[in-house]
Amino acid sequence: MFLTGNKYRSFIVRLLIFSVTLYVADFAIGKVLQKLYFKQSSGFDYQTTYAINETTAPFLVFGSSRANNIFDPTIIEKELKLPCYNAGRYGEPIFYHYAVLKAVLKRYNPQIIILSLDAFSLAKDKDDYDLISVLLPYGDSHPELYDIINLKGPYERLKMISKIYPYNSLLLPMISGNLASSKEKNYNIKGYIPVQTTISGPLHTIDYTKNTLLDTTKINIYKAFIKDCIKAKIKLYIVCPPFMINAIGMDNSIITAKMVANTFSIPFFDFSRDTFYTTKPKLFYDYRHLNDKGVALFDKQVMDSIKFRRPDNF
Repeated sequence: MFLTGNKYRSFIVRLLIFSVTLYVADFAIGKVLQKLYFKQSSGFDYQTTYAINETTAPFLVFGSSRANNIFDPTIIEKELKLPCYNAGRYGEPIFYHYAVLKAVLKRYNPQIIILSLDAFSLAKDKDDYDLISVLLPYGDSHPELYDIINLKGPYERLKMISKIYPYNSLLLPMISGNLASSKEKNYNIKGYIPVQTTISGPLHTIDYTKNTLLDTTKINIYKAFIKDCIKAKIKLYIVCPPFMINAIGMDNSIITAKMVANTFSIPFFDFSRDTFYTTKPKLFYDYRHLNDKGVALFDKQVMDSIKFRRPDNF
C-alpha cells in the first residue's frame, strides 16, 4: 500500500519532527556527558585527559599496567634531572600509546620517551581493538586520533555523529572520577601507581612455543610510533621489564619488536628474563609487575642504561 497526497506529506513531517527531536536530544545529552567526562579529577580517564591535553613533561613513559606500576617519575627525575609524567594506562595496547603520542606531538616535543613493551604486545587479539573505545571522547577535539579510532570498526566516523556514542560505556567511571573520594582510591604519583605487596603462590608458567600469530596492523603502529619519535628528534628507549615466570621458549612479540627497533637504531632494553629479578620473588607484586622494592632497583638500572647509552646528553 502506497502513501499518497496528504498522508505522504504528513508522514514526511512526522519523520522530520522525530529526526530533529532525536538529534536535539542526542546533542543535549551528549553535551552533559562530555562535561561530566572532562570534569573528572581522578581515575584513568582523567590521566588520559591530562596526558593528551596538559602534560608538558620533557620525559614521558608509555605502556600498559606494567608502565603504570613500574616507572616511577620521582626516581626518573632524580636520576636525569628532568620532569617526568607516566602516560601509561592499564590494559591498553599499542593503539592507545600511539594515539596519545600523536596528540602530545600536536602540542610539544618531549625530549625522552620510554615505551614499555609486554609479551604478546604485537600478537593478534580482537579485544585490543575494542579497547580503542577509551579514545572516543577525544575524537571531536583531536582529529589526529581518527586514524586510530577508525581501527575499531568501519563505521566509527558514522557512529561519532552521535554525541552520546563516545560515552556509551563510561557513565560509571565518569561518576566515580567526579567524586572526591575517588582521588584516594585512584592514588598515583604523576601517573605512576605503586604497589607494595609481594607475590605468592607457585611460579607462573607461560609457553611461548605455541605459535602466537602476530598482528600486522600492530606492527605497523609500533613502527609508526618509532618513526614519529625519530621525526620529532625524541630520544626513544623501548624497555621490556622483567617477568616472574617459568618461561618456555621466546615470545614472538618481543623478538619482532627488538628486530624492528634495531632496524631504526632504537635502544631496546630487554629485561624479561633477567635473572637478577626473576630469582627474587620478593621484588614482585605478581608475575607481571614489580612491587615498590623492585621498582626502586629496576628504575635506577634503566636510568643508568640510558645515561650509559647517551652520556653526551646528560
